[in-house]
Amino acid sequence: MNKNENLLSVENLSISFGGLKAVDNFSIKIKKNELYGLIGPNGAGKTTVFNLLTGVYKPDTGSILLDGTELTGKNTREINLSGIARTFQNIRLFDKLSVLDNVKAGLHEHHKYGLLDSIFRTPKLKRTENEMTERALEILKVFDLDQEASYMASQLPYGKQRKLEIARAMATEPKLLLLDEPAAGMNPQETAELMETIRFVRDHFDMTILLIEHDMKLVSGICEELTVLNFGHVLCQGETKQVLNDPEVIKAYLGE
Repeated sequence: MNKNENLLSVENLSISFGGLKAVDNFSIKIKKNELYGLIGPNGAGKTTVFNLLTGVYKPDTGSILLDGTELTGKNTREINLSGIARTFQNIRLFDKLSVLDNVKAGLHEHHKYGLLDSIFRTPKLKRTENEMTERALEILKVFDLDQEASYMASQLPYGKQRKLEIARAMATEPKLLLLDEPAAGMNPQETAELMETIRFVRDHFDMTILLIEHDMKLVSGICEELTVLNFGHVLCQGETKQVLNDPEVIKAYLGE
């Protein structure tokens, strides 16, 4: 793919709940390897957009193209296999599983074995499990979590749990990573470390990232372009500095 081509192209996406338009004619284009922000006041429809992109909701109208492939109407598993992974505002890890097994859970779609392999513990099963363990440790090392591989996920401090959730998402080998308020609940030091992690993921994995975030310091520090949503409508789109200085954006946030 050419650097200037769009990895994600969304056109006129809309959905209503009980007659209320939660998202209305939402369009966005994100280039490969871009770090893109989706911002807006609470209730603007940002997470609804993520749910539409990942198949949690089916749009009433509109289309979603990822790398030229139509995703509109596909279910969450099909969309994940097509190349979209996400994290959530409220961390969703397998708390009772180890850090290693959390990442291995993300690898299962790419490392398959049959029921009989599992029942009889065949060489294929053992080989596949060894490959998954090796790959999971490689990913954890990238995120500086390999030393905690045997810990329960719940034992990690909050900032490292966020990193583990991103690591698990990366194990699904996505083309596009969606981060839903990754800095929620973080202190300034954790947020600064998260910014470095997000930049590193983009560069190390040649990843395209779309994030929802309320922390404007993080947004202005790492996002190259922004879309602002307000009451389900696109209020403004463009380069980050230009968007954050737009009078209508300032008005929407400050309520003036």
